[in-house]
Amino acid sequence: MTTLADGAQARTAPPALFAITVFTSAALVFLVQPMVAKLVLPLLGGSPSVWNTSMAFFQLALLAGYFYAHLLQRIPSVRGQAIAHIAALLVAAVALPLRVNELVGPPSSDHPNLWLLAVLTLSIGAPFAILSATAPLVQAWHARTIGAAEGKEPYVLYAASNLGSLIALLAYPIVVEPLTSLAEQRYGWSAGYGLFVLVIGALALAVMRVRSAAVVRVEATAPAPSWARRAGWVALAAIPSSLMLGVTTHITTDVASAPFLWVAPLALYLVTFIIAFQERSAIPPALTLTLQAAAAAACVALLPFKATNLPLQLFVHLAAFFLTALMCHQRLVAHRPDPAHLTEFYLCLSLGGVVGGAFNAFLAPVIFNDVWEYPIVLALSCLARPWGDLNRIPRWSWAMLIVGVGAAIATPIAVTFAGGRMTTESVVGAFDQSELFDMGMKTLLVLAVLAAFMVRRHALLFFAVLAVLTYAAEAAADRTDTRQSWRSFFGVLKLSQTYVPSIGQVKMLAHGTTLHGAQAQDPRYRCRPMVYYTPNTPIGQVFVAKQKASPALRIGAVGLGTGSVAGYVRATDHLSFYEIDPLVVRIASDPVNFSYTTLCAKSLVDYVIGDARLTVAKEPPGSFDILLIDAFSSDAVPAHLLTVEAVRGYLTKLKPDGILILHLSNRNLDLMHPAQAVARAAGGWSLAQNYVAPEQDPDGTWESSEDAVIIAKNKAALDAFMASGKWRWGDPFKAKPWTDDYTNLAGSLYAHLKSRWTWLP
Repeated sequence: MTTLADGAQARTAPPALFAITVFTSAALVFLVQPMVAKLVLPLLGGSPSVWNTSMAFFQLALLAGYFYAHLLQRIPSVRGQAIAHIAALLVAAVALPLRVNELVGPPSSDHPNLWLLAVLTLSIGAPFAILSATAPLVQAWHARTIGAAEGKEPYVLYAASNLGSLIALLAYPIVVEPLTSLAEQRYGWSAGYGLFVLVIGALALAVMRVRSAAVVRVEATAPAPSWARRAGWVALAAIPSSLMLGVTTHITTDVASAPFLWVAPLALYLVTFIIAFQERSAIPPALTLTLQAAAAAACVALLPFKATNLPLQLFVHLAAFFLTALMCHQRLVAHRPDPAHLTEFYLCLSLGGVVGGAFNAFLAPVIFNDVWEYPIVLALSCLARPWGDLNRIPRWSWAMLIVGVGAAIATPIAVTFAGGRMTTESVVGAFDQSELFDMGMKTLLVLAVLAAFMVRRHALLFFAVLAVLTYAAEAAADRTDTRQSWRSFFGVLKLSQTYVPSIGQVKMLAHGTTLHGAQAQDPRYRCRPMVYYTPNTPIGQVFVAKQKASPALRIGAVGLGTGSVAGYVRATDHLSFYEIDPLVVRIASDPVNFSYTTLCAKSLVDYVIGDARLTVAKEPPGSFDILLIDAFSSDAVPAHLLTVEAVRGYLTKLKPDGILILHLSNRNLDLMHPAQAVARAAGGWSLAQNYVAPEQDPDGTWESSEDAVIIAKNKAALDAFMASGKWRWGDPFKAKPWTDDYTNLAGSLYAHLKSRWTWLP
């Protein structure tokens, strides 16, 4: 640390100005993250991996900023540091106003993570890194002024920094996104950056006027931290970082997904910093350890029930993440160094964030074919708990270990005997899990959870029970006959098989809990489109009607799935699929998996890889008789495909009597009303249909309910569909049309909940 030079005045810089500076910089740092996501991420489909890669980038940029702040400490005077920092801020401003840098070119489906990292680096890397350096740098200035004069530790400023981050992060989906256009956001943030330069300039002037800024360095009150201690800081920081991305991937893939749900884990992550770095923690560490043990055990036990009881799932998973992150951050605070080593401490903390984020974003998708990183790290995090005396573990603790491990191992066995392999409901997108809730399985899970909780004071025993329970729960969760699992940047795909009484064996392709298509294995039904694509569904109605009206059709389909619509292709037709994930093409075009495109299609079927909005835009005007946009049934909604600009572009690709089909079935979002508003704003005519599949399946088609909107350039092209009595004219006045500058996913979620919960206003 430092002391005042001889004759130095006691005058200090205003304490509030330190807090205002770190608060402002943190708000800008975390406001820009969802803003850049809105600018860039939809071009890659909006999958959880896009968010994870972006978070890994921001953590890496944060590390660069902290390293820069650490290097600035080599400048002996605060005056020199302030001048250098303000100069760096001005140089980084060259990247403003905020925009997507186009030097990298269009998105790459072959190397999407590298493309995204390059775009983020060029677009926001320098301003973000320099801004993120503010927290440790200003704390170092605090230590050399107020800390030197009054003996106050600067770590409390880190709580103020994270409070600013939290407020900005929550303000974006609630206030900023619904009320402002993207252009206003871009220029508003750039103006905020300029305002921050003035704020930190004022702090720099105040600090430079304090004579204690030119202090005499003395030895720190404690020795330099050992490498083992530094490694401990990195590990304790890496666990919450990895869990934040892991729980995000889990809840947006296997529970329920919407882009704004990604904000929740990050917000809780920031709250743990605020609590842990307070002068007096709002949640005592002892209480944190008790609650974390209960939440982690309950979370692991819930893994088999991925799509059941959404509020309970979200609460338990987020609570386990929050308490585990808080536990790690409180242990970090307990092992914080003397303020003389402050910037080194934050550098290790940031390095840990990068290690955890990089593991989830880059390594896990390569080594795991499912989202295994989340339960694995959750179990490993329990090793950060107090270990106790391993030589004095009571006998009853060993007994509880045996009970817990035994109950965990028995869980998947109980599932097998209780109901065998679970089958899939005829309601698409949700699997029948009712048989899993039999009393025997619940008893075993509760027993394992209680046993784990009883041995919580011994980290090694607690970890052992949770590790076995994690594996057993994942085995129990495999309720369908899963034949193969693949993982790419865009998510996890699973090929499974089930038995349907009227059809026989059926193969299915699922992404998380969303079914993307199915095909019967009986040769009599093999080429019959199923689920969303049967002749009775809105999509099927359009294909049947257009084939009756024309001997040859040019068809475009955005979103491949299993390639079900290829079952409609006649010898005179031509179908092109536009798919962002090359893995889906490989799966759907392999006859070993599905044969719609290779066996059932009677004519040419081709594939165009890349973001559909960009690839469809390259087609000649007036190309398509039918253009199907089937990218919204998954909950990671690519909103940029449903804007006025996008639909206006689609309409230019239609023939005069061509039909644009928007398949809008979604478990969590109401997309029907925004789509109808978009159709009108884009200059088209629209019809809507909410198709309800019959409870009985007399035709053996195994179809599903479906929401769809069809749009045409002129009203006459829709007359035949209106005459069928199954469609209604679109109502464009119940929602504001989405544009490239404005989308309101939170409003769509609210509208969906309101349709289900009538008590909502």
